Amino acid sequence: MTKAMILAAGRGERMRPLTDHTPKPLLQVGSKPLIVWHIERLRAAGFTELVINHAHLGHRLEEALGDGAAFGVRIAWSPETSALETAGGIRHALPLLGDAPFVVVNGDVFCDADFAALRTAAAGLRADGPLAHLLLVGNPAHHPEGDFHLAADGRVHANGAPRLTFSGLGAYHPALFAGLPDNAPAKLAPLLRDAMAAGKVRGQLHTGRWIDVGTPQRLAELDRELTPST
Repeated sequence: MTKAMILAAGRGERMRPLTDHTPKPLLQVGSKPLIVWHIERLRAAGFTELVINHAHLGHRLEEALGDGAAFGVRIAWSPETSALETAGGIRHALPLLGDAPFVVVNGDVFCDADFAALRTAAAGLRADGPLAHLLLVGNPAHHPEGDFHLAADGRVHANGAPRLTFSGLGAYHPALFAGLPDNAPAKLAPLLRDAMAAGKVRGQLHTGRWIDVGTPQRLAELDRELTPST
């Protein structure tokens, strides 16, 4: 069974003061926390085994979500004494994720992605083949330069044009992180660029709804969009 990890350990500095007392994934849009939108969509796509990491105010997340039973899933928690960045957090959670490829979702984005398609993509990853499958989106106004180039053959490259933005959603083989030390901060982008240089990263373009909920303004805009008018 393919597992999914939700990244929820970030401090949310740009969201302060909202995140001084509330972890960013628990900020609400459309009357429910950001992270609950992810959990419900993952569950609808057949994911029942979730791993969630946390650092800043992590106890609040565990208190709010518990073991996941209320959402029809089972949550395994991966606490971090201090935030380990994306790759470091995934590396730290590998004992909970297991030996099979898995899906990862940034806890601070909102996206109507097809998680079932990501699970299918995860099944095609191998230690001696493709190591990652990234969901890419059109460049938002706050990130016009993009991140990576998606070639016609489905491979993702660190260079090339046009460039697209990495959505924060992807599927990974655990071998991508095996060389990292445990409990040490590590960024994801350098790992991906190395794998891209070896031709081991694939991707697809998502043309649906996606927003990086990185500022109080974008949070408020999304909340207005998702809240039914009375």
